[in-house]
Amino acid sequence: QVQLVESGGGLVQAGGSLRLSCAASGRTFSRYGMGWFRQAPGKEREFVAAISWSVSTYYADSVKGRFTISRDNAKNTVYLQMNSLRPEDTAVYYCARRSTSYSGSHSTMPREYNTWGQGTQVTVSS
Repeated sequence: QVQLVESGGGLVQAGGSLRLSCAASGRTFSRYGMGWFRQAPGKEREFVAAISWSVSTYYADSVKGRFTISRDNAKNTVYLQMNSLRPEDTAVYYCARRSTSYSGSHSTMPREYNTWGQGTQVTVSS
């Protein structure tokens, strides 16, 4: 069974940067699209960014131009580079793997992902 482990969260001042990593186990990483979601206290989990198996990317409007998703298939790892952080970016960030391999489209819906990491806390102070 595939496992996802996030790292890289922490406390940063507004305007700062963090890079999140998500390491996947198994040998099929390159076949699947990956996504980053976040959940703030009292709020629903929301889509942040996605990268397909073919390395196309898609972003939520709230992070477009500030965050960059990338993947390194040789390392079974997906990254989320977060720049110009704002207090409203404060949340637990989760990476997730698409349920279907070689999917030709991006998805912003959590139900389209069936494997999730444990999450990493990102706190942005003002």
